[in-house]
Amino acid sequence: MARSAPVDGFTLAYDRSGAGHPVVLLHGWPGDRTDFEALVPLLEDRAEVVVPDLRGFGGSDKHPAPPAEAYSAAAQARSVLGLLDELGLTDPVLAGYDIGSRIAQAVARTAPDRVRALVLSPPLPGAGDRVLTAEAQREFWYQPFHALGLVEELLDGRPEAVRAYLRHFWSHWSGPSFEPDGRRLDHLAEVYGPPGAMTASVAWYRAGSGMVAMSLAERAPAPADRIAVPTTILWPEHDPLFPPAWADRLAEFFSAAEPEQLAGAGHFTPVEAPEAFAAAIRRALP
Repeated sequence: MARSAPVDGFTLAYDRSGAGHPVVLLHGWPGDRTDFEALVPLLEDRAEVVVPDLRGFGGSDKHPAPPAEAYSAAAQARSVLGLLDELGLTDPVLAGYDIGSRIAQAVARTAPDRVRALVLSPPLPGAGDRVLTAEAQREFWYQPFHALGLVEELLDGRPEAVRAYLRHFWSHWSGPSFEPDGRRLDHLAEVYGPPGAMTASVAWYRAGSGMVAMSLAERAPAPADRIAVPTTILWPEHDPLFPPAWADRLAEFFSAAEPEQLAGAGHFTPVEAPEAFAAAIRRALP
């Protein structure tokens, strides 16, 4: 594990391996850079692979700071762009799922000339007020919960409670053939369990960057303002948060998006379908 120079006072822990064209992998909540441990070996023969822990996660800094200033998609994107600058990564393929997908999209909107291609899994724009349906709200309850001080009172600094809480998401959000093993749950308890860690991880939602807040605020941009970076979208068949029907408006937000369905997979696409995820990244390489 290496550590980056600070951006806005935040340093990132990251792994770097392989040789070739740069690829940067961005993890989700509730995960960290180990989400990609099965995927990285499938890329190292053709790519220099960089996998950071995002601000507030894993081995990266978790400073107490106003969430909207320090943990929003824009703030996280600044750290990713800073890492590209520091490591001299030119024209990388950015790949991510969950909050990593949102951050990769933010980088592509902010600096489209810095990114060769995107490989993404949900969340993607276009859901709109469908996030308010009864079916969706049964899944997205955790986002308003994360805005409450109950996170600090009930979870933060309590590894066993954190392990049980995160086990729910890894079990419920994954596809029918996947179940998190004890090793993964123990790791999650280790990285999310220390004092301050759980609170830092939910700063993303407190910054207004969660799916519900983003979907209700989104408006389709003018055609010239759509994300123009070539984008492969891997949409899982069994993600309870993001039904495949929500892929119907992608063309309103991306100029060059190619959606593919990941049969059998749930929310944790790089963990559940590393071969398919790696294949999509390899196709995006020069």
